[in-house]
Parts: sequence; structure tokens; C-alpha cells
Amino acid sequence: MVQRMLKVGLFGIGLDAYWPQFPGLEERLASYVDEAAVKLGRTGCEIVNLGLIDTVDKSIEAGHRFREEDVDVIFLYVTTYALSSTVLPAVRRANVPVIILNLQPAAAIDYAAFNALGDRTRMTGEWLAFCSACPVPELANVFSRAGIRFHQVTGVLAGDAHVDRELEEWTEAARVAHVMAHNRLGVMGRYYNGMLDIYSDLTLQSATFGTHIDIIEIDELEACRQDVSPDEAQTYLARIHEEFEVEEGCDPAELLRAARTAAALRRLVDARRLGALAYFYQSTPGHAHEDLIASVIVGCSMLTAEGVPVAGEYEIKNAQAMKIMDAFGCGGSFTEYYAVDFNDDVVLMGHDGPGHVGIAEGRTKIRPLQVYHGKVGSGVSVEMSVRHGPVTLLSVVESKTGLKFLCAEAESVPGPILEIGNTNSRYRFATGARRFVEAWNAEAPAHHCAVGVGHVASRIEKLGQLLGIETVRIC
Repeated sequence: MVQRMLKVGLFGIGLDAYWPQFPGLEERLASYVDEAAVKLGRTGCEIVNLGLIDTVDKSIEAGHRFREEDVDVIFLYVTTYALSSTVLPAVRRANVPVIILNLQPAAAIDYAAFNALGDRTRMTGEWLAFCSACPVPELANVFSRAGIRFHQVTGVLAGDAHVDRELEEWTEAARVAHVMAHNRLGVMGRYYNGMLDIYSDLTLQSATFGTHIDIIEIDELEACRQDVSPDEAQTYLARIHEEFEVEEGCDPAELLRAARTAAALRRLVDARRLGALAYFYQSTPGHAHEDLIASVIVGCSMLTAEGVPVAGEYEIKNAQAMKIMDAFGCGGSFTEYYAVDFNDDVVLMGHDGPGHVGIAEGRTKIRPLQVYHGKVGSGVSVEMSVRHGPVTLLSVVESKTGLKFLCAEAESVPGPILEIGNTNSRYRFATGARRFVEAWNAEAPAHHCAVGVGHVASRIEKLGQLLGIETVRIC
């Protein structure tokens, strides 16, 4: 399958009537567009820079070029005043979100030097080089009436930390949208019976994110497990001992069973080219599938750390949230409320089953469990806390009107946790635990969410804007 990189369209706008009147202005403004291209450039991203567009004919051609190049997003650099008729054709045909760059060459005009020029033609040309703000209301009006989604970055081209951060976040949001549109989400098994909040509209997921959803029989995973050789199982067993802290009480037979299933999971993911997985199964007592599903926790944790997030309980919405957090480079671990510690004003959150080894505080532990609460079987499970420091929670919420993002920033803080062989963390919110819980619940999310390291709520908000879905930020 062809691996497609993010394509970012870029063009600047101007008015051709100015060029013969003000020598050097066209070249000066074109250089600003090239400077913006450098700022937008990054690994895995192709910049389609069409330069300065200043006539209707060039704009029409630009629209065809952007569509032929299959750009994911367009950055429109407003270098000076330009007619909206020379802008609309360039973005209408591409039918992708537009980021308007309202960027001046400096924070302010040097008034004394400007007024000392002594030549009103030169003075007007200098003013026009700072005139980026002038046509933005006109463009906003036309884009709104044309149904074109647009967003804005306002500031200074060079030396403006706000602008640099905004360009980084918009490009990152576009890249994550691109990842989601090319992702294959495997769904294996069935819903946890009775968890009405996690039942999902698969068509809505595909329509919103572009994700291909691959429905997989658990028989396929069992067939993969049957094909795992003893040497392959031993290789995974060695990896488990290397990547986890294995408690002495773990049964070697259970560890080997987990290793075989981990190898089978990787075979399945590779065969199906999956970028994420949601699963749940129970089977019947004594069946091979019961033995299989009771041994997936370690392997699913390994996959999650390798960029293939795995959500238990067939929580498809949360597999999407975990993939988004992973694509932002934050991890993305499966979590839910456990309890509130009102004495320390923190919320205890975690989940049974897979955890994200890559964002753990210290090494992730493997502990023996005599029972998987609410699920079949017994064996080994993982226990970890999310790395101490800034974190972000994300829920993909399905409501009566569609999907929305719900997010919150917090701090993962040290302190006692529940040593029960599951993921466990203590999160402190700026609003306080009580107000956070009530505000989060008021948005009617499902009871699962994804947690990642770092504060990335502003990037999530931009992703929501690019996808055309609402984002609610609690804190």
C-alpha cells in the first residue's frame, strides 16, 4: 500500500496593479511567502508552494494545482491587499480547510523612518508591505458565504513566538487528521454486553475521520497463535522480561502463554495493516478462544507502546481517541475514573487490561491475577502509572447530533495508588477534582477516555476545527 505523506498547500496573494507602480514590492512579498514555506516545512510533510497569486487566471490555475496535488490543508499568506476574486478560485476547488496567515514583516512600521522617506510613492509601497490585515475581513466574508472553512493566524512573520507556535500546532493538527484518514482500525469480538455508552456508529466514525474499520473474527487471531513457533514465542518472552518488571510470583507458563499471544497479535496487526484495535470477547468455558482472550493484556500493551493503540471492551470511540493522542506523540492510554481522593484533591484514574508502556512512570509491572474482574479467565496483567507531569485527557464523544471532542489538561502527580495489577494514576486539575468531575460528566461522555503526556488541548481544538467537529475543553 502506498504511504502518503501530509501535503500542505501554500500561496501568497497580492494585486498585480501594484507591481508597476511600486518597484521591488512584488519580489519583497514573494520572499515572505518563501520564508513561510521554510517555517512550515518538517519531516514527513511536503510543501506545495505556488508563490504569489495576483490575478484571477493564476488563482484558477492554483485551484487546479492544489486539487491535482491532493493537498490536505492550505495556508493562505495575505501579504498585502488583494481582491477576493483572485483568492476564491484557488481554495474553492481544493475543498480543504484554509489557514489565513495575517502576518506583517515587523511588529510595527518605523514611523519616523517611514515619514522621512520623502517620496510618497515609496511611502505607499512601504505601507502596502505592511497591509496584510486589510483584506482579511473581505476574505472572511467571501469564504463564509462560499461555505469554505477558514482559520486565522495573526502576528509577525519573524521572531513572533505566538505565530511560530500556531504554525506548529496547525501543521501538527493537519498531520494528525491525515493519519486518522489513512488509519485502519481493527474491531475484534463484540461489545461488552450492557455498556450502552460505548456502542458506536461505525459509519459515523469513518465519515468523520476517514478511518477504515476492519471487522475481524477472533478465529483469525487464534489461527495466528497456532502459527507462532516455539522460537518466536521465546523471542517475545525475552522481550517481556526486558521491557517489563515481572513480579516473582508470575507463573512461567502464564508468561509463555502471554508471549505466544503477543506474537500472534503482532502477526494479526501486520497482516491486516492495522493502526489501532478495539476488542472484547468472552467465549464459553474451556474453549480455545477463552484461553486466547485471557492472555492478550501484555501483547496489547506492547502494541500500544509501538504505535498501535489497543482499546479493551470494544470501545471503538476510545480507540480513536488513543490513536489521536498517539499521533500527536503523547502516548494515549486507556483510562476511566476509579475514585476521587478528596483529601488530596485528585482523581484516581486507570483501567484493567492494556496500558501504554511508553508513557509509564518507571517500568511497567507484570503481576499475576487470579481473576480478571468482570471478564473471563486469569493469568498476568500490567500495572503502571502515567509519567508524572503534564497530561491531557481526550474523549471522542458520540451524541445525538454527531461526534465531538472532550478534553482537559491536568498533572499526573505522585502518591499512593491501588496496587491491583491494573493501570493507576493520580490526576490533579486546575478546577479541583469535584468541579472537574461534574463538568466532564455534564458533557455526557462515555466512561472511557484516553490520556497522554503533555498539554496538547490547543492542538486537539485545532484538529476539531479542521475536521469540522465541536471541541469542549474543561480545563
